[in-house]
Amino acid sequence: MKLFKKSAGVVISLALAVIMILPMGVQAADETSIPKITLTVGKGQPTPEYKAEDSDLTLKLNVENQGSVDAKNVKVIPIIEDAANWPFEIEQMNNEVLVGDIPAGQSIEGAAKWEGLKVRSDVESKSYRLDFLISWDDGEKPYQANKYVYVKTTAKPAPEPAPEPEPSPQPDPGDGGSYDGGISNNEPVVAGGGESGNASVPRVIVTGFSTDPGAVNAGGDFKLIVHLKNTSSKTAVSNMLFDLQAPSSGTEAAAEAPAFLPSSGSSSIYLDSIPAGGTRDISIDLNARADLVQKPYSIAMSMRYEDNNAIQYESSSSLAIPVKQSARFEFSDLEIAPEAVAVGEEANITCSLYNTGRIKLYNVKVKFQGEGIDSKEVFLGNVDSGATGSIDGIVTATQESAGDQKFKMVVTYEDESGKVSTAEKEFTMQITPEQLPMDMSQMTDVPAEKGLPVIPIIIGLIVVAAVVVTVFMIRRKKKRIESVEEEDLLDEVDRFTEDE
Repeated sequence: MKLFKKSAGVVISLALAVIMILPMGVQAADETSIPKITLTVGKGQPTPEYKAEDSDLTLKLNVENQGSVDAKNVKVIPIIEDAANWPFEIEQMNNEVLVGDIPAGQSIEGAAKWEGLKVRSDVESKSYRLDFLISWDDGEKPYQANKYVYVKTTAKPAPEPAPEPEPSPQPDPGDGGSYDGGISNNEPVVAGGGESGNASVPRVIVTGFSTDPGAVNAGGDFKLIVHLKNTSSKTAVSNMLFDLQAPSSGTEAAAEAPAFLPSSGSSSIYLDSIPAGGTRDISIDLNARADLVQKPYSIAMSMRYEDNNAIQYESSSSLAIPVKQSARFEFSDLEIAPEAVAVGEEANITCSLYNTGRIKLYNVKVKFQGEGIDSKEVFLGNVDSGATGSIDGIVTATQESAGDQKFKMVVTYEDESGKVSTAEKEFTMQITPEQLPMDMSQMTDVPAEKGLPVIPIIIGLIVVAAVVVTVFMIRRKKKRIESVEEEDLLDEVDRFTEDE
């Protein structure tokens, strides 16, 4: 069997709980005859980490006899019930390691060792729990205990995704600048009407725009406010008609749907006039489609207007409106193994983060917090839209809790602009007292102190009193009967004497 670190060897951390161990295959003996034997594997060592397809690894387990009796014929056997839960390739049918005898109170470093291990190519990025069966005897009776250790693995890097298409170039800002977006203006052309007496063509341009609210969120309503200016210093314009058309955007069935649609009414806006050199604002209520990708979207705005000689002009401008997508993600149920841990022991907490939004989550980090636990920060990296991130952390119990205490998992992430946000998820875990070695020789039955049985004594006294009263009444009645019979007999004697 092939198990962990490079040939230099890394000792795996496994703090073993002390348990009461009964002989295998025999009836439970007198508790005072059971020796105090405990084993510790990889005490105080950090959790090892491996990558998919790592090879030529060595796993070493430290074995310690903390008892007062020598442990003989010590064996360590990996338990592999499901190959999918074992991160190493299985190349041997029997992976039993014979450690031998361990004197009381002594520890053997690297006593159990497996060499030439290779990590499976399909391992996931998570913590794997490795279970072992440890068996030994004291020269007379056999004993065994199940223990486990955690190791972390990193999956093979996913294939590089196809590069996202570059967003279409946005128009350069026109005269007057813009508000959180881009604008451009085209030269007006004569569309019809009478002869112009003006030496120059009146020009109406978009100097900027704003939105209410300031950030346009996909799926939300907003008001678009466009700022206009008549650049002619001599000619006023009137009878103005504006029409706004958003580009089609989307995929599959939604490919032909405009990115923005009027919330109510039409996409046309009428304005009576703008004096020479004057400015005006027009506005329209729009809705941004919910499935828009986070990027700027352009709106084409056509214009028709007349000068004071009824000469008609046509012109157009375009606006680039940035659309933002809110981060949306969900967590699967947290899996905690084991659900209850003793102080000083570790628990493995895993769950999945599903990025259900349309934006990428950057620099995702996870931390487990709460009174009575300690953990290291877990770094997930970037999670693409529609992808799943695997959260896999190990917490160490540091303080006993009262029942199922609440803790929380805190997730931090960044958006494209570097803004940091957090999300939390609560969970419960039971922390039991630290399990210390148990001295079986001191376990004797101590009889509990017995007080006077008050209630039985009272009942007994009542019964005795009832018996005494009953005897007294019987004797008294008997005496009365004897007295009456004696008087009757005397009367008979007197009558007999008188008759004579």
